[in-house]
Amino acid sequence: MMDAPHGNPMNHPEEQPTGTDGTPKFGRLLIVLLLVVVFIALITWASEAYYS
Repeated sequence: MMDAPHGNPMNHPEEQPTGTDGTPKFGRLLIVLLLVVVFIALITWASEAYYS
């Protein structure tokens, strides 16, 4: 038959190691998203003030 390992018949890649190395930085992401929202609000306010 096939030469696949017995525990991995569909040749899936090995699982990524868990721990602090691969964890996303949700705090940094939240800060960046808030800054983007403030920046878009500032652009909206400035363009409304300029064109009115």
